[in-house]
Formats: sequence, structure tokens, C-alpha cells
Amino acid sequence: MATLHAGAFRLSLDHPLIMGIVNVTPDSFSDGSRLDSAATAIDHALKLAEQGADILDVGGESTRPGASFVPPDEEMRRVLPVIEALAGRDLVVSVDTRKPEVMRAALDAGAAMVNDVMALREPGALETLAGSLAAVCLMHMQGEPQTMQQAPHYDDVTVEVGKFLQDRLAACEAAGIARDRIVIDPGFGFGKTLEHNLMLLKQLRSLTQLGVPLLAGMSRKSMLGTLSGRGVGEREFAGVAAHLLAVMRGARILRVHNVAAMRDALAIWNAVEET
Repeated sequence: MATLHAGAFRLSLDHPLIMGIVNVTPDSFSDGSRLDSAATAIDHALKLAEQGADILDVGGESTRPGASFVPPDEEMRRVLPVIEALAGRDLVVSVDTRKPEVMRAALDAGAAMVNDVMALREPGALETLAGSLAAVCLMHMQGEPQTMQQAPHYDDVTVEVGKFLQDRLAACEAAGIARDRIVIDPGFGFGKTLEHNLMLLKQLRSLTQLGVPLLAGMSRKSMLGTLSGRGVGEREFAGVAAHLLAVMRGARILRVHNVAAMRDALAIWNAVEET
């Protein structure tokens, strides 16, 4: 039985897990300003947990294309009260950050996982995770959030993403981070065109050869809007379809906004698979 070790938690990967998104930001592309206070974000996160979220991913800096940099102190002000409140309820909390100082503070506040769009490339990030028992999600991103969608290019997107993730996985293991604490994410929409995203999704199973759990996060992203013609708030059906395709290709964690819809879809998927 495959298990993800995240601090004191042991999460079975026999069935796909749901990571619920909790953005404590005023400028998130999909729910900015709605969750920009700790009390509102905590209430929202608790509802996601009730709906079936296995992990709650709390972020205080938007990484949408062109997003502004948020200073560490401000990011910590946004996320730490939320993390403390949720961890105090024995919930599995992930912090979505690329800054080592925010990682350290979040882990001290009770976070059991770090979700890093920079894949622990910032100075001190590897050491921070190695000195903890937390899980980590290593994501591929070409460039920086401010510039990543300015003409991204690959000769072979799946091969290049796989090579990057393989190298980061090796760096983590060399630093002392056990493989059973590591998740990888191909980074849909992060420095990739629609064609890159579709090819990654089509060939996603090849990334499972790296031997660690695969996370897919496409919820409400522009690729879904381009394909469906729907606005940000109307992409849930497209998102469920895309994430089920990812599960069919080996994804074990799905990072989504609409936990209830994803839970229902996975209930059907799991029932069919177990028949």
C-alpha cells in the first residue's frame, strides 16, 4: 500500500486524494478578495474539509501569470493564523509557498506539507524540508510567475518536465528528504502554452515512472477556459473532466477549488475501479 508521509500523518494513496485550495490573497485569479481575511479563509477551509478534502493547501501569494511579489512578512501574516487554526483541528495542512522563511514559520505553526512552485530551488529551502518530517510537492515551472507565460518554449515538454522533476527528486534525496515524503507536479499552466498543457496531460503516465505520487492541478485555469469558452467561475465541469483524465493517467492527488464536485466524481471512479 503506497503511503505519503506528511509530518505525523500517513495518507494512503490507494485512492486519489483531494487537495482543497485555500487562497488567502486579495489578487488570486479565481477567488481573490473573497478569502483575504483569516476568519473567512478558515471558515472556507473547514467547509472544504467537510466536503471531503484530504489536504488543505493554504497560500498567501498568488502565482497567477503576472502576479506581484509578496514580501515574506506579509505572506506570513496572511497564512499563519489560518494554518494554526486548521492544524489545531488535526487537519492535514499544506502551505503553498516558495519562500524558505515562510516554510519554516508554517511548519512551526503545524503545516504537514510544503507545496513549492520553485521545487525547493530557493537557498535554504532544501535544508528547511530536510530538517523536518513534512511532505513536499515539487512543481515544474519555466521562468517566474511574473514572466512565465511570455512565449514559453520546449523541444519536448514531457521529457523536459520529467528531467527537471527527476533532478529535483535526486536533490531532495541527497539532502536527506525521504522518497515517501515527496510528491511531484508537472505544473499545468506554469510556463506552458495550451498545447504544452494538453501534451503533458496526454502523456502524464510517463511521469509516474519517477516512482513518487503525482499531483495534478488544473482547477479553473485558462487552459480550461480556452477549451470550454467559460469564464473563471464556470469551469468546474471542465475541471472535473480534466482531473479525471489525470487520474486515468496515474495522478494520485488532485488540487481543486470545488472539492464537493471532485469528491462525487471520484466516488464513481473508485466504485467502478473496485468492481
